[in-house]
Amino acid sequence: MPAVLRRPSVIRPPGAIPLTKRHPRIAAPGRHLPWPLPALLCWALAWGHWVGLLSLGTGAGVAFSGAVLVGSALALLAASRWRRLMIAAGFPLSFALSGLASGWSAVWWLLPLALLAVAYPVRAWSDAPLFPTGAKALAGLDELIGLPADARVLDAGCGLGHGLQALRRTWPQAQLEGIEWSRPWRLIAALRCPWATIQRGDMWAQSWAGHDLVYLFQRPESMPRAVEKAQREMRPGTWLVSLEFEAPSLRPHARLQHPGQRPVWIYAIRETRPGTGHGPRHHDSSVESS
Repeated sequence: MPAVLRRPSVIRPPGAIPLTKRHPRIAAPGRHLPWPLPALLCWALAWGHWVGLLSLGTGAGVAFSGAVLVGSALALLAASRWRRLMIAAGFPLSFALSGLASGWSAVWWLLPLALLAVAYPVRAWSDAPLFPTGAKALAGLDELIGLPADARVLDAGCGLGHGLQALRRTWPQAQLEGIEWSRPWRLIAALRCPWATIQRGDMWAQSWAGHDLVYLFQRPESMPRAVEKAQREMRPGTWLVSLEFEAPSLRPHARLQHPGQRPVWIYAIRETRPGTGHGPRHHDSSVESS
């Protein structure tokens, strides 16, 4: 007789309601706006920042640097490299054309770009920009994933440590680790999370083997790379957890979402099928908290 596959029982946190098997892709903030509206909005925000700082009595040079940093940070949200460049260059170019920069030292033009390069090295531009994990985004995750008390949990691309703090609220006894390429962000994360082991490095180069769970908050376009790495390096029975963005090539073990929070996609790492590199496409359960 052929083997009968049974659907495992659905595990839900208190008040959870079931969802459908398929979920629409969740767009990144601002991506539903037709181009060039996102660029115009970012430029307006940079100019607003400039005006706001001047109204507070800040020097013109400091206000300019702050506005350039705001525009450059917003540019990281754009979908392509050329659009990021156009958004980042919008405020300084319009400022130069306005004639307000007449007689300025080149230092004020180079300083914000230098600060941004330190905070976001070129090598990290393909990864997600700095978006903190919500304090309650992972609440109830321990009811969907059973981890040993001393489990090793990695926040891949930990930023300022918000994800590590949310993971600690969920698994206070776990061995929490983080990896971050930006030196300033890694330093701040280490100060905010002294109980975690945080190192500066490339999340794609460091092995994920040996971890019971890997948590990440990436871009939609980098999720296939994360799935391939997890299936190649993580052992069966471990977990990959993604905030907001699902992995199109996998079916989730569960989906958790609190009101006002981004969804959390939960994937169980299984034995890969020979020659494919992909695990069996079991759909266990999908839940949403009320």
